[in-house]
Amino acid sequence: MKKLIARLADQPKDYKKIGISPDKIEQKEDGLRTNGKFGEYEWWYFDAKLDGGYSLVIIFYSQPVTAATLGYAPCVSFSLTGGGHEILEEVSAPLKDSFFSRKGCDVRVGKNTIRGNLKDYAIHFENDRIQCDVTLKGLAESYRHKSGQIFFGEKKYFAWLPSVPEGVVQATIILDGKTLSLSGSGYHDHNWGNIGMFWLMHHWYWGRAKVGDYQVISSYITAKKKYDYKHFPIFVIYKNGEKLGCDIDAITYEQRDAAFDPITQKHFHKTLVYDYNDGAHHFRVTYRAEDIIETFVVDQGYGSARAKASKALIWFVKKMKLAPSYIRMVGTVTLERFEGDEIVETISENGIWEQMYFGLDEDV
Repeated sequence: MKKLIARLADQPKDYKKIGISPDKIEQKEDGLRTNGKFGEYEWWYFDAKLDGGYSLVIIFYSQPVTAATLGYAPCVSFSLTGGGHEILEEVSAPLKDSFFSRKGCDVRVGKNTIRGNLKDYAIHFENDRIQCDVTLKGLAESYRHKSGQIFFGEKKYFAWLPSVPEGVVQATIILDGKTLSLSGSGYHDHNWGNIGMFWLMHHWYWGRAKVGDYQVISSYITAKKKYDYKHFPIFVIYKNGEKLGCDIDAITYEQRDAAFDPITQKHFHKTLVYDYNDGAHHFRVTYRAEDIIETFVVDQGYGSARAKASKALIWFVKKMKLAPSYIRMVGTVTLERFEGDEIVETISENGIWEQMYFGLDEDV
C-alpha cells in the first residue's frame, strides 16, 4: 500500500490556505468553518468539573459525526454524572430552527444555544426533563498548536481549536423539577473536518484536567496505516492561566494497563503518561481511568448517549470493515513537577478524557 503523508499544517502556505494568522487567534475561528458538504462535520464542545463531584458535558453539532449525509443536521448532546445521577440526553432541530454564525461562536439548535467571544461564553440546554444554563469565563487565552490543523495528504484535514483552555463555570441545572446550583472549572473547544475521521485516524486519546493551579490539555493521535501510523502528540500546560509549555518535541508518551471494553469490543489503556521536558519546565502527567461514563458504537448503531447511527452508515462501516467507537472516561490525573531529577510537587485531581477508535481492534 502506498504511504501517504500526514503532517501538522505549520508552513506559511498552510496559514494562507486556511485563511488564518500564525500569530493571532480570531473570533471567526470559533465560528462555523464547514459548508455542509458530504463528509464534513463540526462540533463545539464544553465540559466542566463541578463541585459535589459532578461532571457536565454539552456538545453542539452542525451534524452528528455518525450522520454521513449531505448538508447540516443540527443536534446537541448533554451528559451529567455525579450525585447519584448518570444522565445522557440528545436533542435535534430542523435546520430552519437553527443558526450557525461564521463570525464567531454563535450557535442555536432549536432552543439550545452556545455563544461566546473566546473569553466569555453562555450555554443553554433544555428538553422536556432538563433545563441548564452555564456561564464560562476564560482564565487562559485561546490556544491552537500551529495552525490547529493536521493535513492528511493536501486536501483532507482535521482541525482542533481549544477556544477556552481553562475557565470558571457557574451552572444552574433544573432536573425533574429540582434545582442544582454548581460551580467549578470548565473548558471549551471547537473541532471540524472535511472527511470522516475513520478514513484518516486509527485512534486517539484526548484529555484535559484541572490539577491544583495547573491546567493540562493533551492529545495523542495515531493516523491510519496508509499514513504510516503517524503519531501526533499535543500537550499544553498552564499555571493560573499562564502558559508554561507546549513544545511537541519535548513530549514522551506512554500507555499502560491494557483493558477490554465489552460494549465497544475494543482495547483501551487505563493509564496514560505524558512526560514534558523542554529544559525550562519538566512535568509528568498521568491519567488513571476509574470508570467509563459514556460509549458509542457506530457499527452496532447505539451508545449510552442514546445517539443512533443511520442504517446507511451502519451498512457502510460494516461493508468497509470499519468499527468506529468512543469511550469517555473519568478518573484520577496526577501531575508531578521536577527540578532536575527530583520531584518537588505532586498533585492529584479528578479528570475527564476519551478514546476514539476508528478501525478494527488491533495493537498499534
